[in-house]
Amino acid sequence: MVTMNNHLPNTPPPKTHPAHTPPPATEDTAGNKGARAFQPASMSDMDDAPMDDAHRRKATDETPAPPNPHGQPANPHGRDTRDTHPTQPTHPTHSTQPPHPTPLPQPVQPTPPAQSALPAWLRALYPFEPRAHPTPRGARMSYLDEGPRGATEAVLMLHGNPTWSFFYRDLIRDLTPAHRCIAPDHIGMGLSEKPSEHDYPYTLATRIADIETLVAALGLTRIHLVVHDWGGAIGFGLATRRPRLIGRLVIMNTAAFPDTHIPGRIALCRGDWLGKCIVRGLNGFAGPATWMAMHRRRLTRDEKRGYLYPYRNWANRVALHQFVRDIPLELDHPSRPLLEEIEEKLPLLAGPEHPKLLLWGKRDFCFNKHFLTRWRKIYPDARHVRFKDAGHYLLDDGGKEVRARITTFLKTPPS
Repeated sequence: MVTMNNHLPNTPPPKTHPAHTPPPATEDTAGNKGARAFQPASMSDMDDAPMDDAHRRKATDETPAPPNPHGQPANPHGRDTRDTHPTQPTHPTHSTQPPHPTPLPQPVQPTPPAQSALPAWLRALYPFEPRAHPTPRGARMSYLDEGPRGATEAVLMLHGNPTWSFFYRDLIRDLTPAHRCIAPDHIGMGLSEKPSEHDYPYTLATRIADIETLVAALGLTRIHLVVHDWGGAIGFGLATRRPRLIGRLVIMNTAAFPDTHIPGRIALCRGDWLGKCIVRGLNGFAGPATWMAMHRRRLTRDEKRGYLYPYRNWANRVALHQFVRDIPLELDHPSRPLLEEIEEKLPLLAGPEHPKLLLWGKRDFCFNKHFLTRWRKIYPDARHVRFKDAGHYLLDDGGKEVRARITTFLKTPPS
């Protein structure tokens, strides 16, 4: 969840060739984290951003996490609440029809034209075949399904705002020799359909339901979650409903609980008309994120183009604004009760049954140390690794070392 700066530069940064990215400095410790086809479009007006070739010293201090002495996840209620559905909060809709019931699992068919419709420069970075899933409210969700086919155990990667499954492109390539990888684009994001806010309720409850039906349709019986930004609230929304479905958890610069810590620039984007003008009219959310979310290096020209490719006009930026508006800061916000319920049930995923890895970019101006501290209190048994000079786009800024941490962590998934 990253935002606009106070003003956008009038001129792009000078072009340079990408430089080798040295590994980021880290601190590793532990205690007791239908379909609309996109058409190729010219992005030549986007200049390359120079790479930061400064080498920083890596400092590491790692201690293995102690085992949970009880061997069971904590239950704050003293009763068995596993696999229970939270009460859904009321959210505004523009229809007099009742909410759609969760459908039975249906076969999911690929969408062959999607990859071929992407420009060559994007296919080089994102060499995957997107597939399509019909969500409960009818919008088409694009998702990736890579790696061993037919496996009922998979790594589910959930992105945030304003990214899409492009964020996980390199991690997917690293994991697919051994793992089935599922990476959806939330409705309104990436290559998924982008209905207007009048035709689709862009709420936390709806997004959790979308992912839940995708998992059911794919017949998955075991999931290892990798979450970032809004993916945390959505992923833990699913995980606290279905804790027996969940194996390992990788948590990166995110939250799954209410909090009042929010940068003023994000708060500004939550407004109705002003927020629309900034986020949808000026592209003042996704655009600045391509440099504000990085610290130790700059994204290359094509990486920037890749992140911005799905968000090229007012209509295609609808979800960027709606995600910001759905941050439940106010006590009477429609998504607040659900997020509070997710927080209440986070202890269901405590203990060694659900190993956890917290990976944190310390240069994230939004999800800062305050959020990492909260996660460590919730999951004191989690191993955590802090990357001193990495920003919000941790997989890009941290690069190979961050991905290696995840690959090693998932090497022997619990059965």
